[in-house]
Amino acid sequence: MITVTRLFDFPYYQAEKFNLSDALVTKYGTDWVKTSTKDYLDKANAISRALLRLDVAKNDKIAIISSTNRTEWHMCDIGILQTGAQTVPIYPTIASEDYEYILNHSESKFCIVSDQEVYAKLIAVQKNIPALREIYSFNEIEGCKNWKELLELGADNSNQNVVEDRKNNVSPTDLATIIYTSGTTGKPKGVMLSHENIVSDVLMSAPRVPLREGDTRALSFLPICHIFERMLTYLYQYYGISIYFAESIEKISDNLKEVKPHVMSVVPRLLEKVYDKIYAKGAELTGIKKKLFFWATGLGIQYKPYGENGWFYEFQLKIAKKLIFSKWQEALGGELELLVSGSAALQPRLTKVFTAAGIPVMEGYGLTETSPVISVNDMRNRGFKVATVGKVIEGVEVKIAEDGEILCKGPNVMMGYYKDESQTNEVLKNGYFHTGDIGEIDAEGFLKITDRKKEMFKTSGGKYVAPQLLENTFKQSRFIEQIMVIGEGEKMPGAFIQPNFEFIKEWAKKHPSIKLGSKNEEISTNEAVIKRIEEEVEHYNEKFGNWEKVKRFELTPDIWSIDGGHLTPTMKLKRKIILEKYKNLYAKIYS
Repeated sequence: MITVTRLFDFPYYQAEKFNLSDALVTKYGTDWVKTSTKDYLDKANAISRALLRLDVAKNDKIAIISSTNRTEWHMCDIGILQTGAQTVPIYPTIASEDYEYILNHSESKFCIVSDQEVYAKLIAVQKNIPALREIYSFNEIEGCKNWKELLELGADNSNQNVVEDRKNNVSPTDLATIIYTSGTTGKPKGVMLSHENIVSDVLMSAPRVPLREGDTRALSFLPICHIFERMLTYLYQYYGISIYFAESIEKISDNLKEVKPHVMSVVPRLLEKVYDKIYAKGAELTGIKKKLFFWATGLGIQYKPYGENGWFYEFQLKIAKKLIFSKWQEALGGELELLVSGSAALQPRLTKVFTAAGIPVMEGYGLTETSPVISVNDMRNRGFKVATVGKVIEGVEVKIAEDGEILCKGPNVMMGYYKDESQTNEVLKNGYFHTGDIGEIDAEGFLKITDRKKEMFKTSGGKYVAPQLLENTFKQSRFIEQIMVIGEGEKMPGAFIQPNFEFIKEWAKKHPSIKLGSKNEEISTNEAVIKRIEEEVEHYNEKFGNWEKVKRFELTPDIWSIDGGHLTPTMKLKRKIILEKYKNLYAKIYS
């Protein structure tokens, strides 16, 4: 059996152990097209042969920008890595100027794009990227070379012996990929991850993720350019799991029903939206059906694992699963066994209610710099605890610094930041990676994240405030879509709140006396809306000490988005930019 030490070993391992007929599955038009493990490898090798004919040398960089996850991405990934070159995956949603910066900084020789929209953004800045030799695309785009030209160029296998030689000369400690972190401030940093970094993280995480080998379907949805989803796709390949690629966020509901996946990854924002939709449908019910829905949901929010609530609770939960929660399962395809959550803190009520519904949510923790998994929950062996990110995976060492910062050591920790020794030295000290997150390890060994070190602030009274903790709590309100807690150096915390405009419109329909305008600007200045959100703020403030309560807030009229510059591609708040955008509201709060 092949020993996996480099990323391109995963599909070969899969071929030897499982040899799937549907290793990678993408929807083209109305058809789900299956690619076998053999075809996956054949096309990856054709890509490698083509790249050698294009004089791609060891350590050359090749960028991939794709709007969706798809089969072609993985063939190119393996094909590039086998030559000893490195991949530079780029978020499709960032600005053209960021494409320009990353492609220049990485000195990428080639770039593969997915579609017309990405191609247009790249073409707009191509003249400013001197090292870029050629652009290829997955979709047919007029005036752009197609990736099938690479397959044709590599169809002749007479130089396969050179590919094998290149593969043999790739060491586990060699650089595999440079992932540019979106960054909440400044220019993105290029995180250098070796084959060993990612492979070790996959193999160390594998015993923690209860996946069935060889007969399971995964739905891949989160951006593949992010290390979380990418690492999971390698893990799926290792387990012999068929990977189906979701079409888009708009079509994910249809895709779930078509694919009937057993496992998928989520970010908290997606889970919040799924829950809100389910809740809204429940609120529309009448009579006994409505009562049963809210009884089951209330039961779910009280959930504790391992029968801790006693036999009567478990008996009620059994009834709730049959009458109500089975319908939740149906809406998610009917066969979902596991959701893996990462990227941001998950509200405990969501962990509880979905796990109670028979769809366990395993929350984990990690960073791009740690390939990414540091810890993860696991229902087995009492390895699951709500409001924590699980126990640290075997092979990784975590310690808490005196100031509460989480420090991490292990084979999964990055090589450093590309072309940036000073920033590397700032975070890698004495063999430990300084995560920038504040946390604690409880008596049972569960890791809990409390905030970002750089985001904590002091009020003028000298009291520390942890904004993420407050924000995560306030976002439980259905009236609040986004919130940013402010107040550094001020006498009290305040907040900018982006209302949940969609929900507020539905709420107003049930209160005919409330006259809402149709525009978001009118909604955000409506007295009844402000008063109602004030009630929500007061309710959630009760959970906090007097010094950290949000005393004043202002509603923002626009929807916070990646394109609008409010959020990073991983949906984190760009605090400095938000602060700058709403300095007039800041003045209103603190004047």
